Amino acid sequence: MAPLVPLLEKVAHDLEPQVRAQLGGFFGGMVRAYLPQTWVFRTEHEAASLTVDRAGAVTVASGTVPSPDVTIETTEERLTKALATRSRAHVPPGTLQVTTHTSKGKTAFDYLRGRLGL
Repeated sequence: MAPLVPLLEKVAHDLEPQVRAQLGGFFGGMVRAYLPQTWVFRTEHEAASLTVDRAGAVTVASGTVPSPDVTIETTEERLTKALATRSRAHVPPGTLQVTTHTSKGKTAFDYLRGRLGL
């Protein structure tokens, strides 16, 4: 299986221009209200964190950061497939535990879940 950080860096690379475009658009103020946002992804082998700051910059770090908005726990196989394909149709069955620690995290997860293949 692929290491988690490079997979999340690909997601970050694709996500950042989308977030920045939305920040400058008509609904920019609404999007900005949900930032900053940090998600922790945890598998049986590793953990990594993805953060979107108020300016729309997206960064990835190995390990967990304090006070995430969302924690996603699943198997390495499921998470690797989800992040690589971003399609639920290609993700093998199994458990997915999502803990939303903040209301802004819950809203963001509900909105982005399908775009991440989760």
